[in-house]
Amino acid sequence: MISLQEARSHVLDTVARLDAVVRPRAEVLGCVTASDLVAQEFIPPFHNTAMDGFAVQAADTVDATESAPRKLKVVDTLAAGANPRREVRAGEAIRIMTGAPMPPGADAVIMVELTETVAGGDTVMVHAQVPEGNHVRAAGDDLKPGDPVFHRGAVLTPGHLGVIASVGATGVEVYPRARVGVMSTGDELIDGPEPLGPGQIRDANRHTLLALLEQANAEPVDLGLIRDDEDAIAAALEHGAESCDAVLTSGGVSMGDFDYVKAVLSRIGEMRWMQIAIKPAKPMAFGTIGSTPIFGLPGNPVSSMVSFELFARPALLKMMGHTSLDRPTVQAIADEDLRRGPDGKVHFARVLASYGEDGRYHIRFSGGQGSHQLAAMANGNALAIVSDGEGIEAGGTVQVMLLGPT
Repeated sequence: MISLQEARSHVLDTVARLDAVVRPRAEVLGCVTASDLVAQEFIPPFHNTAMDGFAVQAADTVDATESAPRKLKVVDTLAAGANPRREVRAGEAIRIMTGAPMPPGADAVIMVELTETVAGGDTVMVHAQVPEGNHVRAAGDDLKPGDPVFHRGAVLTPGHLGVIASVGATGVEVYPRARVGVMSTGDELIDGPEPLGPGQIRDANRHTLLALLEQANAEPVDLGLIRDDEDAIAAALEHGAESCDAVLTSGGVSMGDFDYVKAVLSRIGEMRWMQIAIKPAKPMAFGTIGSTPIFGLPGNPVSSMVSFELFARPALLKMMGHTSLDRPTVQAIADEDLRRGPDGKVHFARVLASYGEDGRYHIRFSGGQGSHQLAAMANGNALAIVSDGEGIEAGGTVQVMLLGPT
């Protein structure tokens, strides 16, 4: 067996980052920027008000109070998107709506809640003193020409996309989503609701892996369910390697297995067949067909998912330009015994993690721990990382990899 770290290093050292591309703004959510984005104009482009109220000269509000208000003449109304038609002179005010440009002569805005309009709206009574710049958003207050909007390596969120729109950029240089093919093989597998025949099972791994790829912001490509035929498998793998950035298969990677996928990969790929000191997901194959990474994940559904999380997902994130490759890990309290025996392996227990009132994470088993028991993996949201030995007693602490919301 080899260590988890050795296996991860082998995989991560082999994969390369994809070439950067320019994509439309609507297609880059979750992608990583490949260059700095620099502002070309002022954001906001003009002085504007942050509040509904009245644009005034701050000097006209000196010593104003609720009991001794200052009276100003309302000379205009200014809505967002309108151009100012006149300036504000001493003793005057312009009614102004949030986002409207500041009119000439005004240097402050007093919010409407601190005023009272009288005389049919032609006069406003100001009940508070305000300083210059009050509730005024200056041109370039967010960004000025030449300012970096964000740097290379930013993972684009909805907020980033809004900023991109605000600076008028239509295309963004990013590392693209990896196109990743997923195939299942085996005459025993069927897809769909038809009754199972003798020895048949429904294909779960392919659908699970396609969904995991989508969750990782990759572009999943369904290469289909391939029958047990070396020529058909070779054709599917070669097509996947030519049309995708990476390919995932599951099953047929254990020591001593004779499997059509294993036979084909050994012939057309440069593969390393590994036995890793972890449970589940001990067997894994990794290599290339041409320059395309090929991940041979174990066939049991839980093992396939754990192997994806530990090896395929980090590698694909690296290919897509990410520098943070792993799921978040936290220290948690075991609310029940996590017993195991010494076997030279790190165990990944399927657990349900929650954040307790004591300000700490707590975990419990999410179900059965067999590598075939996919429901427990689905019902959990974390993997407890239990080192070699006797395990963790209830109340002890354990490192936990979070896979979903807690």
